[in-house]
Amino acid sequence: MASNFWTSTHYKELKDPEEINVVHPLDAQRGISLEDFKLIKLHMSNYISKLAQHIKIRQRVVATAVTYMRRVYTRKSLTEYEPRLVAPTCLYLACKAEESVVHAKILVFYIKKLYADEKFRYEIKDILEMEMKVLEALNFYLVVFHPYRSLPEYLQDSGLNDTSMTHLTWGLVNDTYKMDLILTHPPHLITIACIYVASVYKEKDIKTWFEELSADMNIVKNIAMEILDFYENHRMFTEERVHAAFNKLATSP
Repeated sequence: MASNFWTSTHYKELKDPEEINVVHPLDAQRGISLEDFKLIKLHMSNYISKLAQHIKIRQRVVATAVTYMRRVYTRKSLTEYEPRLVAPTCLYLACKAEESVVHAKILVFYIKKLYADEKFRYEIKDILEMEMKVLEALNFYLVVFHPYRSLPEYLQDSGLNDTSMTHLTWGLVNDTYKMDLILTHPPHLITIACIYVASVYKEKDIKTWFEELSADMNIVKNIAMEILDFYENHRMFTEERVHAAFNKLATSP
């Protein structure tokens, strides 16, 4: 993959939040609200993580898969691109892109093992057919830079590289993929925001370190607020609301 974020397709593909928080007209016709849209994407992000955990796929691949899935829905509708098929297809594609290949038949095996619901049960040919549609939706741009890359360096540089802070910030970075932050902000700013949240939570005074960074701290604090808002609202994301959102998708306009 490309070695320089600023010259990569990832940088060129960054979008404003206003571009992300838009319900496709086809989905709106089915009554899908912006909250429904966010909820379905969150649910499918968790689905990718759960599936990957059982197959023992590393976290970086999961993060790439979730990024692909979220990118797809900046261009395509939930109606046309069934999320319960797009999600495992994105995981399959991410495994290839990250050189951690998993055969489609393994994915299909674990999907059937984990989910009794027929709506989740797809065959190998379904994933292979959707793979091409996903690639086209992504404009064949597969490069993803993740906040994980700069995390060890920043933790060491700030003097917060003890086990407790490492685990906390790593967990925060993982949770950012439950949001659209990877589509709207450079990954190093997401990393700094996670360290900012962790330092406040652990009452670590690294104000001087933040001042020495050549980063826009207003943007960093805005990202941090998005993360905290997500945690504040997370308990509202119930299975009942997920089912209600998917039921809307199943209805004819």
